[in-house]
Amino acid sequence: MLKTTKSSQICVLIILAACVAFSNANGLGKDHYEFRGKVLQSNGKPFRDVIPVIFLQGATMPFTTHTLAGPDGKFKFKKLIPAMYTLIIAVPRWGKMHQTIEVGPSFADSKGRIEETFYFDSNHSTKDAQTVSVRQLAIPKKARQEYQKAEDRLGKHDVPGAVEHLKKAVDRAPQFSAAWNLLGTIAYQSEDYRQAEQYFREALKQAPDSYSPLVNLGGTLLSQGRAKDALPINLRAVIARPDDPLAHSQLGQNHFMLGQLEKAERHLNQSKALDPRHFSYPQLVLAEIFRLKQDYAALVGELEDFLEYHPDSELAPELAELLKQTRAYLKKRALQRKGQRPDQSP
Repeated sequence: MLKTTKSSQICVLIILAACVAFSNANGLGKDHYEFRGKVLQSNGKPFRDVIPVIFLQGATMPFTTHTLAGPDGKFKFKKLIPAMYTLIIAVPRWGKMHQTIEVGPSFADSKGRIEETFYFDSNHSTKDAQTVSVRQLAIPKKARQEYQKAEDRLGKHDVPGAVEHLKKAVDRAPQFSAAWNLLGTIAYQSEDYRQAEQYFREALKQAPDSYSPLVNLGGTLLSQGRAKDALPINLRAVIARPDDPLAHSQLGQNHFMLGQLEKAERHLNQSKALDPRHFSYPQLVLAEIFRLKQDYAALVGELEDFLEYHPDSELAPELAELLKQTRAYLKKRALQRKGQRPDQSP
């Protein structure tokens, strides 16, 4: 067997990070970056007669902003701090596209600019266009204005200001599910999991068919180590949104925490297929599954995959060392099988 005194410690670390899923990214390199994107149809042409709206949300920190794509499909976000973000491209009558992006020195040019093109087709999910309940439609204008002010505050990294406006919004309209959900998201990303759970449950109470607080509640219960409580929630999330990589990643982590490794592997691989860069780090839980199975070749594959997509992660140095150790072990084992003496050089 591979000597696992050090690597086991690393795997414990990465499983904790993966199950929490949203550990804060380091502020590496430059203080701010610019993300330049382009959204095109699958045929490579810009959209006509519709204007794509692009939302950028912090995956690891409270942040949200949005912009419109130009006639050529181009858009940009300036002064972004190093972190992981969820990019949401909404095209009227087409649907929405979600993609994890990572902002950091490994992805930027010498001027701190990151560029990427996104191809959008009609197969993208339109399930966000769900029927809105009468209670949600009846939210008063002043409450919606407070919600908009909260989003503006988050765009300026003013979390206390955002919370203040959101609390005013739910005071004016207790049925405002989206405001409760955003309060929960902020609490979660601030690692106040009990408060986050309360907010997400309130959001679901006010809008039982709402998806965001459902999947968020599943993640919050996992972060509290409550795998049994989380399982029915995460199962519901995957059924409700089978194309959401977060839902599959959380269900995979949930099965892992319950010792159901085959089910965990299936859903984690599905999460990777939907978004290989996803901020929940499905590769890390898969790496631990393969370590437990002593499938070290597969473990190498997951570590390589993770380091390719997340070179700026605070876990990268230790995972690179684990990858080096595992490769050395596989090489040694291969030589032993051939009856050769292992190379003793460093």
